[in-house]
Amino acid sequence: MKITLACAGGMSTGMLVKKMEDFADSQGIDADISACGLSELEEKVLGSDIILLGPQVGYQLEDVKKEYPDIPVLVIEMMDYGMMNGEKVFKKAQEVIAPN
Repeated sequence: MKITLACAGGMSTGMLVKKMEDFADSQGIDADISACGLSELEEKVLGSDIILLGPQVGYQLEDVKKEYPDIPVLVIEMMDYGMMNGEKVFKKAQEVIAPN
């Protein structure tokens, strides 16, 4: 499973990536999770199963969906982002990638 997070600069999402990786590891899930700035998305997105946008770039949702029509794109909930709730963000991505 490859998850790409994009925000304004890639710095704040880097912390969330670590929390998501920790949760995935605790569940025995093999996940490739990375963060980048929105301007770097094109070079990072290859092979991604989902793109998660930081709330601060949520206004770009429709543009990113048009640019990558074959990859699901979600905006991370502001509360989950602010609390760095890696478990909840990971589970939401998982639901979209592989719904039950």
